[in-house]
Amino acid sequence: MIPTTDTTTTGTSRRSARTLSGRWQRFSLAALALVMMLGMTVAAAAQGEIVSTAIGEVPSTGGMRPGPVGAQPPSTARRVGVEPTALRIEDAGIDNSIQPLQIIEGVMQNPSGPFVVGWYEQTSKPGGDGNAVMAGHVDYWNVGPAVFYELPRGTVTEDSEIVVIGSDGNEYVYAVEWQKLYNLDELTVEIINEEIVGPTDAPSLTLITCGGEFDPITAQYLSRYVVRATLVS
Repeated sequence: MIPTTDTTTTGTSRRSARTLSGRWQRFSLAALALVMMLGMTVAAAAQGEIVSTAIGEVPSTGGMRPGPVGAQPPSTARRVGVEPTALRIEDAGIDNSIQPLQIIEGVMQNPSGPFVVGWYEQTSKPGGDGNAVMAGHVDYWNVGPAVFYELPRGTVTEDSEIVVIGSDGNEYVYAVEWQKLYNLDELTVEIINEEIVGPTDAPSLTLITCGGEFDPITAQYLSRYVVRATLVS
């Protein structure tokens, strides 16, 4: 899905829509760089190398149509959510802290270590509406198995619970909706926006790591593993 925004017909709203569209395009391109880098077991991963990306533009669509005179638009109140502090997935033996990461000018930071889950602050906050996107290494240079090592190995199934602990001390429980292994040649910007990192209608959590075969020549995995879960409590 090329992310869309609902806009009014005023010039100010169109400018706002273009700004939001541009932000999501930069985000999606940065995410493409992330999925190309995650799970590399060479020194670059150990150094927490930052990946640079190109920046493009995507048109904004979906303008609001006027209703009857005096009609009020439907409520757009949204759950904001909270900053996450830890992630727990009992089925995969995961109970690790979460590090907030930034996407700056189209540059998405890698998680800083083998046992840290990275949450991208430009995505939604857990417990709130939208799509909270997190990433973690499947293994790590000079370390071996890392935080998301078990994810691509069948330990998590449909309806498995993923618990995010928020900065407010509450637990936000997600149920796994689907999981998929993507080959690298599938990961176009459009696919990334439609299926992985773009906005979602339901409050969602998306986890990204590596999977599939490892190519010793290029020193990277040939696939990326994605888990999507939906907030249940």
